[in-house]
This record gives sequence, C-alpha cells and structure tokens, in this order.
Amino acid sequence: MSTPQDIGLFQTIEERHSVKKYEKGFVIPEQDVTEMLEAAIKAPSSWNLQHWKFLVIDDQDKKEQLLPIAYNQKQIVDSSFTVAILGDLQANKNAEVIYQSAVDKGFMPEDIKNTLVGQINGAYEGNTPFPRDEAVLNASLAAMQLMLAAKAKGYDTCPMGGFQRTRFVEEFNVPERYVPVMLLTIGKAAEPARQSERFLLEDVVIKNTF
Repeated sequence: MSTPQDIGLFQTIEERHSVKKYEKGFVIPEQDVTEMLEAAIKAPSSWNLQHWKFLVIDDQDKKEQLLPIAYNQKQIVDSSFTVAILGDLQANKNAEVIYQSAVDKGFMPEDIKNTLVGQINGAYEGNTPFPRDEAVLNASLAAMQLMLAAKAKGYDTCPMGGFQRTRFVEEFNVPERYVPVMLLTIGKAAEPARQSERFLLEDVVIKNTF
C-alpha cells in the first residue's frame, strides 16, 4: 500500500528531467544549496567510505572558464551553479577515521575495526581497476541523490558526461586522488525539459537469470 511519503518520492522521480536551458542570474539560497549537498552525502557507499568530493562552481568567471572545457554547453554559464562530481581513488584512506569514530561511539569493537580496515586496504593494493570502479560507482550514487534533492526543492539539474576531463583536472587544480565523474548543473528551468522515450519495464527487467 502506498503511503504519503511514497507518493512524494515517486512524484519527485517522475518530475525529474535533464534541463538544458536555465533562467540566467537565478540565485539559489545558500541554505537550499547546503541542504541539497547534505542530502547527497547521505548516499550509500561501499564500506561507508564515502568516495566523493563536490567541487561547487558558482563564480561567473569560473563558469566562463569551464564553458569551453564542457564543449560550450550553455547550461554551464546559465545555471545557478555547476557541481563537479569527483570520485575518490584513495577512499581506503578514509577507513581509519570512519571506523575509529564508530569505535569511539560504541558502534563497533576495536578488533572488528582493525579487520575491516585491513580488508579495505588490501582491496586497494596493486594496479587494478578496482579503485577507479569504486570511485565512479559510489560518486554516481551521490550524484543521483543530489539530483533528486534538487528536484524536491523545486530546482532542475542536468548531469553531463561530455567534457574534457584532463583539461578540467589541469585548469581546476584537481588533486590526483580524485577522478572527474560528471558535471551537474543546478538551477531554475527557463523552459520545460525535452520529453524522452523510455523502454517498457518488460524490456529491461529479467528475473533470476537470462
């Protein structure tokens, strides 16, 4: 049976679409920005390592600098701000702090903490795609949560994978620890998002095995 909470969530999901044209000069209150980002950091993550950093770009000069890096997509300069979603390639370094805090608060015994930290560091050893895969996966979860939080606040978003990542890293001084996952514009739509076609549920759902 649906509940009022379910209706609100499903309505937000239904109404969220990628918006390309924004009201220029629209300023989102800082309190709303903070609340949206706070919602994003509540996203789930592997081992609770929280593999994300958010580079918020709201200065107009910085938007103009970002514009050619994002292939001159106008939403970069017209939206209220852009969040560069970065994935943490060295998220295992968060483990000691996160789990020690859990020990200090009585959530976890010391020996369990030591075992988990050892397992996590072991998973990050060697030259494997694992750190990058985890960075992209978990940062993407936070990005989706940020988009839903923005829509719940009455704002619009557009996730963007089309940008020059190497150039972005160089010009915005992104540390080697982080990989750019996507750019996410946030603002107020100047016109409705373009409608898009979706596959039917039966086209994408397979039960148990192929």
